[in-house]
Amino acid sequence: MKISVFGSGCVTCKKLHGSVLKVVKDEKIDAEVEYSDDVTRIVELGLMHSPVLVVDGKPVELRSNSEKDVKEAICEKLEKKNDKSSCSCDGKC
Repeated sequence: MKISVFGSGCVTCKKLHGSVLKVVKDEKIDAEVEYSDDVTRIVELGLMHSPVLVVDGKPVELRSNSEKDVKEAICEKLEKKNDKSSCSCDGKC
């Protein structure tokens, strides 16, 4: 799994990246995590806002940048990808 955070380098973007790193570590998710402040990549995705969370090349909508919302979004993507939960929440997130 590849998880990307695209942003302008602002505090909100860095907070989302930090939340992603913490969730990946805490849930023992096997994922490559990257952060990019190249705004042209955001535009290439057809989006006009930042930060953007992208999982395996697809933008993910978040209610907020909180760890809870990030965890739910990533676990949901894992469930769809694996047709079962691959994080420690056993599908409860």
